[in-house]
Amino acid sequence: MFIGEYFHTLDTKGRVIIPSKFRDDLGETFIVTKGLDHCLFVYPQEEWKSLENKLKKLPLTSKDARAFVRFFFSGATECELDKQGRITIPTNLRKHAKLDKDIVTIGVSNRVEIWSKEQWELYNETADLSYDDIAEKMVELGI
Repeated sequence: MFIGEYFHTLDTKGRVIIPSKFRDDLGETFIVTKGLDHCLFVYPQEEWKSLENKLKKLPLTSKDARAFVRFFFSGATECELDKQGRITIPTNLRKHAKLDKDIVTIGVSNRVEIWSKEQWELYNETADLSYDDIAEKMVELGI
């Protein structure tokens, strides 16, 4: 399980350190792809395969399903850590997540998310206003 919030910087070659607490659970190779809310999603291979199988079952006749699958898979790339525990984030993914220099890496249960510090702070400012509403909806879902 991935939990926590870690701050790092993106170097000039587009590399970022993956927190040491996440490395073992991510494995030797893992998938980085476009995430929602202008971040990147990082999945261990097993979790990626599970998600891939679910997405394969979406109806090809659904325009929204096709669009989401295209969005999700077109940006996906397989990564592995270098000797310093870094990955290189491709330009298209850096652009999607608006990654420039300051990075926040967070654990979100079954995946890791990589955010620009600026986007993460903006997200939290707007989310703070709606946590009570979100909590009420979680009750409706039985959580």
